[in-house]
Amino acid sequence: MANSIKWLAHAGFSISTGGGKVILIDPWIEGNPLCPIKLDDIKSANIILVTHDHFDHSGSAVDISKKTGAIVVAQPETVGRFTSELGLPATNVVLFGSGMNIGGSTVIDGITITMTQAFHSSQTGSNAGYIVKLEDGTTIYHAGDTGIFASMKLLGELYPIDLALVPIGSVFTMDPYQAAKALTLLSPKKAMPMHYRTFPILEQSADRFVELAKKEAPNVEVIVLEPGQEVII
Repeated sequence: MANSIKWLAHAGFSISTGGGKVILIDPWIEGNPLCPIKLDDIKSANIILVTHDHFDHSGSAVDISKKTGAIVVAQPETVGRFTSELGLPATNVVLFGSGMNIGGSTVIDGITITMTQAFHSSQTGSNAGYIVKLEDGTTIYHAGDTGIFASMKLLGELYPIDLALVPIGSVFTMDPYQAAKALTLLSPKKAMPMHYRTFPILEQSADRFVELAKKEAPNVEVIVLEPGQEVII
């Protein structure tokens, strides 16, 4: 089996690994105007990564974990709210119910998860990003909701990135220009834009990002997906 990734709109992605695992990142399904699937369509999941505790990122994580038994990865304060207020079983939380924090790494089902810094706000804990190394070594970076920051360059050096998922919507995250500049720091092989179109105040297309990325990071292949579209990685 090949690795593949599907965009669930906004910052949500579903990754299917060559080893047969399903990883969901920021699964906001119910209430997401662009999400192409419903909760009932999710039959299985192994890992759920939550970048931060805003409704448009954590919204469906607990429901999916309860349904599938997937391990939820998030910061301690966030999983604490999930367990105390939303009834998430502690057994469904990474590292024996503790959660994890920025700089930490853990291995789940042969997949290495590293939590990275990001600059944004959160209802609980703080915002984060993730470096996800799949069973075959394919490395994906989900930047979370963030502005650009200089140590993205260090992340690219520490974890050579095959695919970077970067927000471009502005207002709450990087705008297209910052996102294009971020590619020069991260040096990924490929990049996908996210966190746009969902709300009227966000950037409504990826066109400006694509144009700027060609100028700023011409060696990076930019892939623009439609919600529900899936590609091999």
